[in-house]
Amino acid sequence: AAGLGQVEELAAVARQAGLDVKVEVASPQAELPSAVEQAAYRILQESITNAIRHAGPARLTVSLTAARGQLELLVTDDGRGPREADGAGGVGRGIAGMRERAALLGGELTAGPGPDGGFQVRARLPLHPEGAMRQ
Repeated sequence: AAGLGQVEELAAVARQAGLDVKVEVASPQAELPSAVEQAAYRILQESITNAIRHAGPARLTVSLTAARGQLELLVTDDGRGPREADGAGGVGRGIAGMRERAALLGGELTAGPGPDGGFQVRARLPLHPEGAMRQ
């Protein structure tokens, strides 16, 4: 099953596409509920795919932090940003899908221009969401 143990594999895909990728993992959580693990992986996968498609030559930082009962996933790039990357400046189905994944677990996801340009995706997922089955 897809999970956060494959973060480096996703980073390698981005590197092969020409992005300079840095992965930061703080407070690693040994055993996450499978629903959280899979949602985080899919959000990361979509974020990296979007960066490959829209950021242009860019630096990409992936940060994972498990603390205070939640997993925070932050993906930032210093690329072209949403206006140039998406002519309409709109939100595509990929971001809507990421928001749905987070919401299903009782979490939240924001996506938009980064504070210093580029683009940023931040997901906060509860480590023990109600209804999530542990395996």
